[in-house]
Amino acid sequence: MKTLFASLCLCCVLSFSVMAQTPTLTQVWETDTTLTTPESVLYDTKNNVLYVSCINGKSVPENQTSFVAKLGLDGKVQQRIMTPGLNAIKGMGIIGNKLYTASFFAVNEIDLATGKVVNNYTVPDAKMLNDITIDSKNQTLYVTDMRANSVWKLQNGKLEKILEGGLLKNPNGLLYDNGKLLIGNGEGILYSYDTKTKDLSKFAEGMGTEKSGIDGIESDGKKGYFVSEWRGRIWHVTPEGKPSLLLDTIDKPMNTADFSYVPGKKMLFVPTFLKNKVVAYKVN
Repeated sequence: MKTLFASLCLCCVLSFSVMAQTPTLTQVWETDTTLTTPESVLYDTKNNVLYVSCINGKSVPENQTSFVAKLGLDGKVQQRIMTPGLNAIKGMGIIGNKLYTASFFAVNEIDLATGKVVNNYTVPDAKMLNDITIDSKNQTLYVTDMRANSVWKLQNGKLEKILEGGLLKNPNGLLYDNGKLLIGNGEGILYSYDTKTKDLSKFAEGMGTEKSGIDGIESDGKKGYFVSEWRGRIWHVTPEGKPSLLLDTIDKPMNTADFSYVPGKKMLFVPTFLKNKVVAYKVN
């Protein structure tokens, strides 16, 4: 009887331990509403600021009024329009002193010191570029073409298509993590692509629908991930691929687009798209 009781107690302790590891979110601040249609937030570790890609209207090829804004980690807008005149921009990434943004058909290269566009890399037959992720060690950029169901690589100024069709359905969110690309599919499935073996496998699922797929993906710094569903949900995914819902703002309604996570500060910075602001959450 004592052995049975001890076993039950151990199970309870283990269950509690697993539950205790699930993060929770607490809102810290939100910006004003001058960040029109914010789609992506990116943390610049060197300069300790946030960049926000603002579509500034509809995500259509005709939109040439998108811009990049600069924020402090306190939520104050330091520079509302750092780089103007961009084309329906979405995901961002940094290599060295250059900021890269995904416009509708091309990847823009922006000098961080001046905010000026210094190069454009037009993706062949692009239909709508979306998220960007960076392999910093190899100075390689990856970008999804959501409507063409493909993923491209940009390295040393050269573009190469590395994935197309098959399991990919409206791929959006993208994260490079230790030799693998995590790809957020349109129906809420998270795939893992090994950049060396070229193997594509399912890692996690159940985080969206065909109308609202995975938008942002960030490492939690502990081999797990934070994942956003554009319609208004944020999830935590364990290293084993099990998702837990952390935030649901669909009923507000408030979108949760391509966010940024800063492990050292345990902060999530979430662009709200149609609400025209960025909201910061403390990860507990």
